[in-house]
Amino acid sequence: MDDQIGADAELRDTFDRAFVPLENAVADGRIPGGVLGIVDLKRGRATRAIGSAQIVPAARPMELETWFDLASLTKVIFTTPRILELAEQGTIDLDAPLTTALPDLRQYNADAWERKVTFRQCLGHQTPFPAVEPIYTYGSDPELLRAFVLQREWRHGPPVYSDINFILLGFALERLTGKGIRDLDPGQGFAFSAKPDISAATENCTWRQRVLSGEVHDENCAALQGSAHAGLFGTVNSVLDFAEGLLDGTGASKHSIAVMRTPLSDKRTHGWEHPYQNWSGGHACSPGTIGHTGFTGTGLWIDFHRGHAWTLLTNRVHPTRHADSGIVQLRQTVGDLINQP
Repeated sequence: MDDQIGADAELRDTFDRAFVPLENAVADGRIPGGVLGIVDLKRGRATRAIGSAQIVPAARPMELETWFDLASLTKVIFTTPRILELAEQGTIDLDAPLTTALPDLRQYNADAWERKVTFRQCLGHQTPFPAVEPIYTYGSDPELLRAFVLQREWRHGPPVYSDINFILLGFALERLTGKGIRDLDPGQGFAFSAKPDISAATENCTWRQRVLSGEVHDENCAALQGSAHAGLFGTVNSVLDFAEGLLDGTGASKHSIAVMRTPLSDKRTHGWEHPYQNWSGGHACSPGTIGHTGFTGTGLWIDFHRGHAWTLLTNRVHPTRHADSGIVQLRQTVGDLINQP
């Protein structure tokens, strides 16, 4: 194991008990490896790594400096703060339709429902877009795929968590900044790729026919050559630094942090989730908690009432997503042990 503890005795005890479920998951072979990190504004910081960053075709140990494909944590660490910053600057209106930045969205049908979808609705996943769409199967040219997303007549359904919401928010960021997503500043301690030999491997991808390490796992993000719904890489300490910045108010404006915490539904805020029955953060979170998970096995939860945050980073899809890693229960159990009285 690789750890770094700069915390008081109480936080060390909390950290030790919360680490046990991760240790057991690795020992049982449910996941190759992982890193747990906790930061508390009053009690300090603790991080520990265990297991393997890669097991096939060759084994590498998990370390505190291992870079992770953060998957959908991209939505809350990268995209949401940038959209809220543009709104605070007056560049966009969260309640205006996306067409204010993407006038060509469904441009051949002025009455299309897609043209009425707002920035705020996308942030809160309150749109009729489908949950999943294999965009990468429609071609290999990223600009053609962007045109496809913009002009497609999408299936209309009940509001669900959908990557399409944040893919479109990313298109808006690209238009408004004049830069592709991968040309934008990823943020301190983050990147849009990482060196393979220091990254947690993800899947042995049947589409790309190789084990992925240091390149984005999400197929749609890969095909688009950068998207705002996935693709960000970081380490346990870069994720904790981001969380600490929201806790102490140095990482975003007071207004933007307040908006991130403002509910839009019984499960979601602007970009984030808040506690509900059986949510990923466990049952013992305070009502002042927001959190999010990533498909590759990542997660971040920030409890503003208690002044602490924790991240659980794993490579649970390595070497395949088609296995029962127990990640849902693992996240909840770790959260409950961190927040138990």
